[in-house]
Amino acid sequence: MESTGGPYLNTAAVTSPVGIARLLQMAFGCTTFSLVAHQGGFSAAYGTFCMFVWTFCFAITVFILICEFTHLHSCLSISWGNFTAAFAMLATLMSITAAIIYPLYFVQLDCYPISCEVRDFRIAASIFAGLLFLAYTAEVFLTRAKPGQVTSYMATVSGLLKIVQAFVACIIFGALVNDSQYSKYVATQWCVAVYSFCFVVTVVVVALSVTGKTALLWFPFERSVVVYTLGAVLLYISAAVIWPVFCFDSKYGSPRRPGTCAKGRCPWDSQLVIAIFTYVNLLLYVLDLAYSQRIRFVSHL
Repeated sequence: MESTGGPYLNTAAVTSPVGIARLLQMAFGCTTFSLVAHQGGFSAAYGTFCMFVWTFCFAITVFILICEFTHLHSCLSISWGNFTAAFAMLATLMSITAAIIYPLYFVQLDCYPISCEVRDFRIAASIFAGLLFLAYTAEVFLTRAKPGQVTSYMATVSGLLKIVQAFVACIIFGALVNDSQYSKYVATQWCVAVYSFCFVVTVVVVALSVTGKTALLWFPFERSVVVYTLGAVLLYISAAVIWPVFCFDSKYGSPRRPGTCAKGRCPWDSQLVIAIFTYVNLLLYVLDLAYSQRIRFVSHL
């Protein structure tokens, strides 16, 4: 009698190095949010964000493992290779953010005003949050494209950089809405337009790659992405010059942090964060442009 179950299961999904990394992600993620929910505790927007990261990443990782183990991903109308590569990079960025934020705001060495038990749970959760970040980093390292390899776009350095660029843009937007006073000058409004335009186009590039629709476009996707990246570099150069001038030059803003600024609600602090991450994203787009000259990819993997 013929077996009907064996051929339909992909054991490599849990026994390969990438599969083992995903099993560790599940274990570390589940342990982290369980420790926090049981005794560690969380509060305010920072704690809620950390819990969202851990539960969201855990749920998507379980979904990926089930789909690969049962071959169900072949029934989905998306580019599976692009999807998993994009999620691994996004989860890496989100998990390291949570691994920094949670201990920064919730972990302390003494037991007052919380109990020693709660403190120990928070320390343990922070440790497992760090291990979770390492597990996602391992997946990115294992699945990234090697030089000269034909692979899905999101597995290339250029594709992974797209995720980082969008993530950095989100940090910029968060600082913009935190009383950054960007509407004070037309020049700073131009910078906001640059951040928004580049973010939207980058997200569209990622979405087209993940959904596998690049082959349906009437224009060459690869060439268009390179042209856009060059445009983004030029736009970010303009923002990298304009934003610091209109925020920190004494003629328009303040070169030093005002002493009367309240902690956590100071426009100067938000402007500084935006300036720093503007240069970070400029560097990312320059690296993206350099790597995009050397890659080959296919959209259907």
